[in-house]
Amino acid sequence: MASNFTWTYDAPSGVYKSHEMSSALRKAAIAECKMLQFVRPEPGYGKKSGDSITITRISNLSIPTSGKLVEGTKIPEDALSITTVAISVSEWGRSVPYTSFSDDLSMFNMENITQRALKDQMKLIMDNAAAAAFKSSSAKIKATPTGVGSISFGTSGVAPATASANLNMYHVEQIRDYMFSTLFIPPYEGDDYVCLISTKGKRGLLSDPAWEVWHKYTDPAAKYNGEIGRIENIRFVEVNNANALSGSLGTAGVLGEAIFLGADAVAMAVVIDPELRAAIPGDFGRQRAVAWYGILDFGVIWDTANPGEAKIVHVTSL
Repeated sequence: MASNFTWTYDAPSGVYKSHEMSSALRKAAIAECKMLQFVRPEPGYGKKSGDSITITRISNLSIPTSGKLVEGTKIPEDALSITTVAISVSEWGRSVPYTSFSDDLSMFNMENITQRALKDQMKLIMDNAAAAAFKSSSAKIKATPTGVGSISFGTSGVAPATASANLNMYHVEQIRDYMFSTLFIPPYEGDDYVCLISTKGKRGLLSDPAWEVWHKYTDPAAKYNGEIGRIENIRFVEVNNANALSGSLGTAGVLGEAIFLGADAVAMAVVIDPELRAAIPGDFGRQRAVAWYGILDFGVIWDTANPGEAKIVHVTSL
């Protein structure tokens, strides 16, 4: 039978593809941002206030052997020490350009996609900046576990040794006692200090038999839930942002970094809070961009190692 039709392919060559797309948009996850919430915005500073803020600090008076007076003798005088520290602000920001062409052809809203990505980036950059302040050399007190049952403290803003062990209950107890009885650090909230701890540091605590025995009776579900719990009036906050707190310090990367802090540790000077901004379209509306932008910076309030003034103990290593 003669053919009445001539059949041809709709594509001369190549691979046949399906161009159907899912209507759900997936995006990569980011590390949790935990550092910024423990930074105190400095009041009384903002726009039209110059490029820095000066924080005034009053040191404690010396304590004499006795405060008794002798009749006929003038009351002794003590000098009040007043010092200052300045935080200078900088501009911060990044942008993502896109075109109206890509927005018009894409099934997804390019502006919304860009804004979400920029917000995630902004949170991580701010979190890293806050962490850098907590860990800076201005935070003079450094602590290094030099063994399972030993720890070394430094007061010059530099780690005193190379870590040869991860954090454990012994180290936490020693740091707490040092903060309370030597440095007189006031609690961050209520009666509690705060420890921002890397996942590696947390694992060191949860693997310590002393921790397990303690929680066997006080909170049996803690291990199951992956919670450290409150230890020695210290509240622990796990940080999985490796750029904020490292999980591989010391010999063979044995130490997980941590920051123990009390009240008035780090301040944030803000002129403009980080915000999203859309660029004015260029090339007759074809060129577009979204950016985040802010004017701010972070600084340690008490950049000394003096008792009653230092507010941070940074667990680190050479």
